[in-house]
Amino acid sequence: MGEDLFSDSDSEFDDYKSKTQVKKEMLALVKLGEQVVELGATALKRIPLDEEVAEAIDIARNMNRKKPSFKRQLQFIGKLLRNRDDEDIDAIEQALVNLQGQQYQLKVHFHKLETLRDTLVEQGDDALQGLLQDYPDLDRQRLRQWIRQAKKEKEQNKPPKAYREIFQYLKQEIQE
Repeated sequence: MGEDLFSDSDSEFDDYKSKTQVKKEMLALVKLGEQVVELGATALKRIPLDEEVAEAIDIARNMNRKKPSFKRQLQFIGKLLRNRDDEDIDAIEQALVNLQGQQYQLKVHFHKLETLRDTLVEQGDDALQGLLQDYPDLDRQRLRQWIRQAKKEKEQNKPPKAYREIFQYLKQEIQE
């Protein structure tokens, strides 16, 4: 008989959330909203948002981030998100994770291209020959010209125009 009392009361507490838990969930949703607000315009288009949340985010994106009204707007976005289904929140979080992964891959690719460019400028024709073995479609003459210009600009303390052009050319031609 005593077991019945405990089992009934246990089922009542299964759905109970403490005030602290509710606050943590609300802060997490505000943080999620802030991450979405900070996205660029093209990245924002890839986040699945309903019209009401999208409008609130658009308002926040156009606000001064140092004013208290911006913080209130973020809290409002968190409140709107709290009223959404878990599936909607999961879709937003997954889209953010996907964007962050793509940004990381792009950052790694750019770092590789920067290292490649630095090696070309430092080592000249030897590095260029190795690069052309890996990427035979690159324009040897154009790259050699830019390498010579980049070295000359560095020696004369001029702005690194050719140095930048090497990077832009490699970025355009080497896709990974």
